[in-house]
Amino acid sequence: MRPVLVLRPEPGNTATCSAARARGLSPHAAPLFTYAARPWHLPAGPGWDGLLIGSAAVLRHGGAGLAALQAVPVHAVGPTTARAAQEAGFVVAQTGSGGLQAVVGTLPPGHYLRLAGEARVPLLPPPGVTIDDVVVYAARPQPLDAATIALIRGNRVLALLHSAEAARHFAGQCAAHDLPRAQIMLACLAPGIAKAAGANWQAVACAPRPDDDAVLSLAHQMCQTV
Repeated sequence: MRPVLVLRPEPGNTATCSAARARGLSPHAAPLFTYAARPWHLPAGPGWDGLLIGSAAVLRHGGAGLAALQAVPVHAVGPTTARAAQEAGFVVAQTGSGGLQAVVGTLPPGHYLRLAGEARVPLLPPPGVTIDDVVVYAARPQPLDAATIALIRGNRVLALLHSAEAARHFAGQCAAHDLPRAQIMLACLAPGIAKAAGANWQAVACAPRPDDDAVLSLAHQMCQTV
């Protein structure tokens, strides 16, 4: 079985590795980032009609300041983030399936607060919608470790990419260590992630919806057919 590189940070890395093994895949944990909380405060204003949350990491690293926002309904990027919001005591008003921009495009007029990581995709709100951005955590890039580099050199592998930031960093690490893209397949959570990874990989495919189960199903198919 082709090794599957799981590059996302913890705690998602362990969960994805476990789910991959349950599907008969051969996961190799190689987190490319570690999360760190950032000091933050709420901007001045009359209040918000909703919270925009594009990652469950917001709920894990947002800290005590989240308590002041629990009466504000959450518009979550996908099911994993929605579950994390509910577990943190928030009411979820909307769960997306095609990225946070798709969620924003459906918002009714109003004033919204986006809680996000330091690296984030710009959003284009529709008329009548205003958005304040607040950074509550940062993802710190890590180099590929020696064991992962050796694995890639000696095998055809498949890498799971859960974010555009991870795609760019992984591509950069492959270039820095002169690793052969032609023997690396990419299973991406969304089309924007595939675009960020660049060209010349053995194969690149995108999950039909942006969640871990879908990208693992895609990885299983790719390992069986390519």
